[in-house]
Amino acid sequence: MCGITGVFAFNEIGRFNLPNISLATETLEHRGPDFQKVFVGDFVALGHRRLSIIDLNPQSHQPMSAEEGRYQLVFNGEIYNYKSLRQELASKGVSFETESDTEVLLQLLIHEGKDALNKLNGFFAFAFYDQQNEEMLVARDRYGIKPLYYLEDEDRFIFASELKAILKFGIEKSIDTNSVYTYLQLNYLPAPMSMVKGVKKLMPGQYANVKKKSVEFNSFYELKTTFEKPFQGSYEDAQVQLKALMEKSVGRRLVADVPLGTFLSGGVDSSIISAIAAKKVESLHTFSIGYKGHSFFDETEYANAVAKHIGSKHQVFSLSLDDLYGYLPKLLKSFSEPFADSSALPVYALSQLTKENVTVALSGDGADELFAGYNKHEALYRLWHPGAKEKMVSTLSPIWNILPKSRNSPLGNISRQLKKFADASQLDIQSQYWMLASLQSARKTTDLLSNAVLEDVDFEGFDLWKDQLLSTLSSKSINQSLQLDQELVLQGDMLQKVDLMSMQHALEVRVPFLDHELVAFANSLPEEFKVNGKGKKMILQDTFREILPEKIYNRPKHGFEVPLLDWLRKDLKSDIENKWLDKDRIEKQEVFDWDGIQALKKKLFSSNPEDSHAHIWALIVFQEWWERYME
Repeated sequence: MCGITGVFAFNEIGRFNLPNISLATETLEHRGPDFQKVFVGDFVALGHRRLSIIDLNPQSHQPMSAEEGRYQLVFNGEIYNYKSLRQELASKGVSFETESDTEVLLQLLIHEGKDALNKLNGFFAFAFYDQQNEEMLVARDRYGIKPLYYLEDEDRFIFASELKAILKFGIEKSIDTNSVYTYLQLNYLPAPMSMVKGVKKLMPGQYANVKKKSVEFNSFYELKTTFEKPFQGSYEDAQVQLKALMEKSVGRRLVADVPLGTFLSGGVDSSIISAIAAKKVESLHTFSIGYKGHSFFDETEYANAVAKHIGSKHQVFSLSLDDLYGYLPKLLKSFSEPFADSSALPVYALSQLTKENVTVALSGDGADELFAGYNKHEALYRLWHPGAKEKMVSTLSPIWNILPKSRNSPLGNISRQLKKFADASQLDIQSQYWMLASLQSARKTTDLLSNAVLEDVDFEGFDLWKDQLLSTLSSKSINQSLQLDQELVLQGDMLQKVDLMSMQHALEVRVPFLDHELVAFANSLPEEFKVNGKGKKMILQDTFREILPEKIYNRPKHGFEVPLLDWLRKDLKSDIENKWLDKDRIEKQEVFDWDGIQALKKKLFSSNPEDSHAHIWALIVFQEWWERYME
C-alpha cells in the first residue's frame, strides 16, 4: 500500500503546477516510508510513496513505466488475483521484469484499458498515463477501500490519496459549506464530498478518463446490481457457499513478502477472519487492545478465548485510559480532512502498536454492513415488525426524554437507544434510517452554523443528494438498508477510518469481507438469513460457530468506544473554553454561531449531556484541521 498524487495540465497555466509534485508527494510519506519517486512529463506529473509489500525489489518502485516511458502508472493497493492475470497475459506473449502486482496491473491496462477494471480482485486507487495519446485513466476500487481525492478546473486535473497533497498544488483554500453542513450531521464526509471547495472524492467503482479537452466520469461497478439476483437455495446451502467464499477470500489476502497478522477484538467478525487465517498460516500473530480497569469496554477476555481456541500468538496491548488519552494530540494532527468518529482513536493506537510487529493486518471490517450487525439493523427490524415490547417503548417516549443518556455507561446507553427508537417510530422509513445513521438533526446543525455559512449552503442541493441516496429504501427492507449502509456508512465512515489510521503508521489493513465475490453473494441472500427478532448476523454466526468458542456468542456488541465524555468535561475543558471554542476565535472564523456553540457547551457540562460530547468532538476535530490547513 502506498500514497499517490499527480496533476494533468490542460494548458500552459496548468503546467505551472508540475514542479509542485515533489512537495505534494512528500506529504504522503507516512503512507509509504520505503521510497519516493516522481515522474514529470510535458503536461503530466505523477508522484508515489511506496510501502513495500509484494516484490521488495527496487525494480518495483513507482511510477512504473513501460515501452520506453510511454506508459506510466502510480498505484495504491493490492491486486490479489495478480498471479492468474499474469499467466493470462504471459500466454499472450507479454513478458515481465518483476514479480509485482504493479507490473501486472500496468500490462493489463496497456492491453485492455478500462476493461481491465472488471478483472481486478483487490483494493486500489491508481492513475495510468499514456504519453503518446495524452490521456490518463484514474480509478477507485468497488467499495472505496482506498481513497482518491481530485480537483478539476479549466487548467488542470489534480488527484491524491489525501486532501493535504492536493493543497500543495496551490489551489484556492475555502471550505465547502454543504460539506460542513453534512459533516456536522454525520461526523464524516462520504464520497463525493470533501471539506475544501472544488475538491471531491472519486466514488467507489468509478473511473475518470482525463484528456486535455475533457474529463469523463463513468462507473465500472454498480453496487445495486448485487441485490438484484436473489439467492436460490436453502439456509444450509447458503452456509456451505459462505464458508467456501470466506476461505477463498482470506486465503487471497494472506499473500505478502512481509510479516502479516490479524486484528482480533474478540467479536465475531475478527474472530472468523483470525480462525480461518490460523488454519492457513503457521503461528499466526493476532493483536488486540485491552482497557485497564474499564470493564465496560474491555474485550480482552473474549479475544484471549479465541486466540487460545485457534492457537494464534496473541498480543494484547493493554492501555490505561491515560495511555489512550496520550494518543489524542497525534490523532488530531493525522486528519487532513475532518473526521469525527471517535473510535478512530483506538484504531490509531492499535495500528501503531501492531505495526511494531507486522506490516500487514487483516480486519473484520465490512461484515456488519453485509450481514446486518449493527444495533441500527435490529432497531429497524423491530420498527418494521413491532411486537408488544416495541409498541410499549414507543408509547413511553416522555420517560426516555427525562432519563440521562450517554454512550459511556450501560444504563445511559440503553436509555439513549430507547429514546432514539421511540423517536424513530414516529417517522417514515427513510427518515427512520437517516435518524439512526446520523448523529445530529438538520435543525440542531443549523443552530451551530453562522449566518454567513447558512446563506451559502445549498439546502436544495443537499436535500437532492440525500433524497437520491435514501430512494434506495423504498420499502421496509433490511437488505435495502444494507445497500444504503454500503453506499454511505461503509465507504464514508468505516473504510475511511481504517485507511486513515492504519496508513498513519504504514500498516496495510486488508478486509476479507469485501472481496467482491463475497459481497455479491451476501447481498443476494434473503434478509431473514441475516436478521430476525432473535438476533443479528445470523448466517455469519451460524456458519462459523463450529470453529469458534461458544463464549463469544450471545454477548453484547461493544465496538471500539472511548471515554470521550469524561475527557471533554475534565481534561480537555480548558482547551474547549480557551482554545478550540473560544468566543474570539469563533467570531473571527465566521463558520460557527457563538450562541449555538455556547448552548452546546452548556449541554456538555450539564447533568444530562446526551450526545453533546460527539458534537463537541466534531467541532474540535474541525478546529484542529482548520488551524493546520486553512489559516
